[in-house]
Amino acid sequence: MSDFISHFSSIPAPRIERCRKHELLDILFLSISAILCGADGWEEIEDFGRAKRDWLCRYFPYTEGIPKHDTIARVLSRLDPEALQKSFISWVNAASELTNGEVIAIDGKTVRRSFQKGNRKSAIHMVSAWACQNNLVLGQQKVDAKSNEITAIPALLDLLDIKGCIITIDAMGCQTGIKKETLPTIF
Repeated sequence: MSDFISHFSSIPAPRIERCRKHELLDILFLSISAILCGADGWEEIEDFGRAKRDWLCRYFPYTEGIPKHDTIARVLSRLDPEALQKSFISWVNAASELTNGEVIAIDGKTVRRSFQKGNRKSAIHMVSAWACQNNLVLGQQKVDAKSNEITAIPALLDLLDIKGCIITIDAMGCQTGIKKETLPTIF
């Protein structure tokens, strides 16, 4: 658990001290655990916490109980996304061991149900790096609204330590700019 704490303790707390009932690391651990187990939404994260409270308490005290879904949503929505992303990728890299020649598949997908018709927000498109031997997503990068995967791929590769790995990518990523600017830095 000290590994989790060391990677996530650098995330700035979005709440003032006097209004804080639940610790940030408690909420992060609960949320990440629930999502890894298939939770989809704030209520399901809370439900997971209530169902698995004994297991969660092995790692964190949860002295104030499991946070309500409104608290989870409020805290997570106020986190610095870049700090959370760096912490998560750092933790995943520490937890997984990439070996020379491991296949890393880079691919983009549109997030299901992310299109919002009412306010005309377009669907979220993400580029992911999948470590095939570890069966693990190493990182993701959101594609800017008025862009495509070509700009997100170099940003994602810059976040990862994948030196010596075999990179697979679909036709969208086979651009000379990506090859010249990004790939020489990882070999």
